Amino acid sequence: MDIKKKINRKISVAPMMDCTDRHDRYFLRLISKNVMLYTEMVVTKAVLRGDKQKLLKFNELEKPLALQVGGSDKKELAEVAKIAEDFGYDEININLGCPSKKVQKNSFGACLMKEPDLVSECLSEMKKSCNIPVTAKTRIGFDHTEEFDYLNMFVNKMKQTGCKTIILHARKAILKGLTPKQNLNIPKLNYGMVYEIKKFNPDLEIIINGGITTTDQIKNHLNYCDGVMIGRAIYQNPYFLKDIENTIFNNLNVPSREDIVKQILEYLEKELKTGTRVNQVMRHTVGLYYGQPGSKEWKKYLSDNMMARDSDFQKAKHIMDIAQNNEKVNQLTA
Repeated sequence: MDIKKKINRKISVAPMMDCTDRHDRYFLRLISKNVMLYTEMVVTKAVLRGDKQKLLKFNELEKPLALQVGGSDKKELAEVAKIAEDFGYDEININLGCPSKKVQKNSFGACLMKEPDLVSECLSEMKKSCNIPVTAKTRIGFDHTEEFDYLNMFVNKMKQTGCKTIILHARKAILKGLTPKQNLNIPKLNYGMVYEIKKFNPDLEIIINGGITTTDQIKNHLNYCDGVMIGRAIYQNPYFLKDIENTIFNNLNVPSREDIVKQILEYLEKELKTGTRVNQVMRHTVGLYYGQPGSKEWKKYLSDNMMARDSDFQKAKHIMDIAQNNEKVNQLTA
């Protein structure tokens, strides 16, 4: 059985490869206290054969936090689910939506939509091995298959295992001919199909994902679904989380951008002592001043300095000058 502690998945940040690492999640949590965070996808074999601490460690501030895993071997998935629980993750999520060739070659991701029985077996074994929620993130279809009946069958197969939360990216996956990046834009969004899945499965928690960029869109989706997952819009413009906190969670106590920079630099100072490089942390902050006066100066300074293998923290602190100047301009133009 799942741990009884209720996880608030009303708004979540999507797992994004090369983006939502532990440094990015720490940064995002400084802005938002209420959204659910997900790791990048971690492959089962990497966890079982590699450095678990390096792959799975996180800061307690990041919680609530889910580990997203990729794999199709039910025993490996079950073992990783238990490891995730032991590490303190609040949820484990299986990736059934990634369309990359490398992922397909290893028989997981979106290609598993073709094998609902295998997915069912995997989820069942994961559920047996741990007491944290086991969830799934998938697409609404694949290649030439974008039919409600097929998707509803697939969802019901997962539901029968006791999986109660399903995240639906409202685009089908094109498994041949498109890159992962093209798969985020070219297949047309079909929000209506996600709404129908929720209508036919009222007992499931259905989270909608794909192309969502404003709080008005979020509020509309929440009329039909239980939650909204947002990816690129938050990575490109992290302070969008302030609007979400204000509008969706009625939280008006969100730190200013300047305060966020102060806190991330304090974090950076500690990380540098452990061997982390400036760019590994600060690259995630490039969009902090998205759409604001001084945004170009912020990006330029980061671009010119953060990629150097430089552990001189005093140099990194010069970023604060730009943050302060930006904040003053913002106050004057507000």
